[in-house]
Amino acid sequence: MALKALLIFLLTCIASDLTFSSPVPDPEAVAQQVNEQVRNATRRKLGFLSCGTGNPIDDCWRCDKNWEQNRQKLADCAIGFGKQAIGGRDGKIYVVTDNGDDPVNPRPGTLRFGSIQDEPLWIIFQRDMVIKLKEELMMNSFKTIDGRGTSVHIAGGPCITIQYVTNIIIHGINIHDCKQGGNTDVRDSPEHFGFRTISDGDGVSIFGGSHVWVDHCSLSNCNDGLIDAIHGSTAITISNNYMTHHNKVMLLGHSDTNVQDKNMQVTIAFNHFGEGLVQRMPRCRLGYFHVVNNDYTHWEMYAIGGSASPTINCQGNRFLAPNDRFNKEVTKHEDAPEGVWKNWNWRSEGDLMLNGAFFTISGAGASSSYAKASSLSARPSTLVNSLTSSAGALSCKKGKHC
Repeated sequence: MALKALLIFLLTCIASDLTFSSPVPDPEAVAQQVNEQVRNATRRKLGFLSCGTGNPIDDCWRCDKNWEQNRQKLADCAIGFGKQAIGGRDGKIYVVTDNGDDPVNPRPGTLRFGSIQDEPLWIIFQRDMVIKLKEELMMNSFKTIDGRGTSVHIAGGPCITIQYVTNIIIHGINIHDCKQGGNTDVRDSPEHFGFRTISDGDGVSIFGGSHVWVDHCSLSNCNDGLIDAIHGSTAITISNNYMTHHNKVMLLGHSDTNVQDKNMQVTIAFNHFGEGLVQRMPRCRLGYFHVVNNDYTHWEMYAIGGSASPTINCQGNRFLAPNDRFNKEVTKHEDAPEGVWKNWNWRSEGDLMLNGAFFTISGAGASSSYAKASSLSARPSTLVNSLTSSAGALSCKKGKHC
């Protein structure tokens, strides 16, 4: 017994670093300490990588002070359904030096000339500029429009159209006061121009497009939608944008009977839906929509709506309802009686509801449907403020972290 007691005594001394006056640490306390150390180390690492935001897209590139020499790295930073959009990553840098516009015979150096080329191009801007397009800017495939390091406004005329093309990135542009165009010829490639009917006047119109990423843009006050995606468009991510002063913000799906949109998949993440917005953030039809970690600080009618049985997977958002007691509901089930819409799969998971906001869920929550409407892991809604704090076009300075 004496030997056993001595052995226990010696083991106790070793466990306490031979300091006889200190008891053996509580294993629960040790485990907690380890967890805290790991958590703090992870937090420090995230803070370094993301400049303190924790936004996974921004983590990927913003803290590189040499971002201006590594512009095309951005193409590897997309998340969500549009994460495969590489834009002009594998092409040359094209510099816009001229803010003029000729819809049929664009001059080299203009935005239109670069946008219609057949080869992949990463389009940047020589200086700050306002581009007032005379007609829709018809994008060709494998193009990036990258406004970082300059203040670029596409405004006052028709704006951007992504029609039956693929792999498009629009980043860091101010898009506002967009007008209708059309009833005239417009060039869409070096070899072809054709007659365009009247356009809607969207900020960004995606029509039969795929692998599209719209990131860190500031959008407001357009004739129709700020960003609309219709007619079989899919594989789209809309992220880090700041949207203000507009009625019908975002339409995803052309009509209730347009079966082309049945397999549409769109991720809407880290956006700030700000002042002066009324409805459609977004309005969805038929497809699969992942609405994740957005900040909704303003709406007048509703935030998220839909018809024709879309699957809406709403996770980790912050919804601040207006003071009007009749417009507290986040959701609007459109164009159908309750007996029909109650079967549509709409769910709210981990959303933060403020000022009386409420989300009307529906459907049986079929796991297969939500799997098709899941594109990334949601962060806690309490982090939304930091995740969206830099939404919109950034003020990046060459040689410094953006």
